[in-house]
Amino acid sequence: MTPVLKISGASKSFCLHLQGQIEIEAFSGLDFTLHAGEAVGLSGPSGAGKSSLLKLIYGTYPAGAGKVEILHDRKWVDIAAGTPSQVMDVRRRTLGYVTQFLRVIPRVPCVDIVAEPLIERGADEKTARSRAQDLLVRLNIPEKLWTLSPLTFSGGEQQRVNIARGFATPYPILLLDEPTASLDAENRQVVLDLIAESVAAGSAMIGIFHDADDRAAVSTRQFDISRARRAA
Repeated sequence: MTPVLKISGASKSFCLHLQGQIEIEAFSGLDFTLHAGEAVGLSGPSGAGKSSLLKLIYGTYPAGAGKVEILHDRKWVDIAAGTPSQVMDVRRRTLGYVTQFLRVIPRVPCVDIVAEPLIERGADEKTARSRAQDLLVRLNIPEKLWTLSPLTFSGGEQQRVNIARGFATPYPILLLDEPTASLDAENRQVVLDLIAESVAAGSAMIGIFHDADDRAAVSTRQFDISRARRAA
C-alpha cells in the first residue's frame, strides 16, 4: 500500500489566555500513517482531539511539534512547516475537507459552489457542472434550488450541498468531520456510499463519525486518538 500521509511526533495544545494561561493538551507524540485506498475512522471520547487532528492535517491549526507530511505531486510536503502557498496548493489538488457547515459567498448559485473545486483543478465548466448536478441529484437537492444561493436553504440542505462540494473532485486524501450528523437515514446512506466509492477508487479517508455504526460501515480500520494523549 502506498503511504499518502505520514504524521510523526505531532503535538497540539491550547492556551486559555482568559483563564490564567492554562494549557490544555489535545494530543502529544502522535504517530500515524495513512495509505491510498484506506478509510480510517477516528475514535475516542469527546475532547480527545479528533477534530483538532483533522485541523492539524489541513493546516488550520499549527503543530506544537512534529511533522505532518502529505504526498503531493509525488513529493512530501510538511504541512506543519509549509508556506501558505504550499498549503493552499495541497488543499486545492490533494487534500479535501468536508465538515457539517457550509460557508459560501452570497448570491453564488448552489450548482456553481459544488462545481468550483473541479474548475479550480482544470476541469471545463460543462464537465464540472455535470458532475455537480449528478451529486445534487444523489443527495436529494431539488433541481429548482440549483440556481439559488444555499444561504436560503435549510440546515440539512446546506450540509448536503457541502458534502456534494467535497466529493465533486477526486481528492487523493479526504478529511471528514461528522459528515453524516443530522442527516436522515436515506441521505446518510448516500454519504456512506460516496465514501465507499471514493475509497474503492483509491482515495484515502480519515473520518469522525458520531454514529459508531456509520464509522464501522466505512472504515477499513479505526484509530483511537486517546492513545496519543499523555498519561495524567
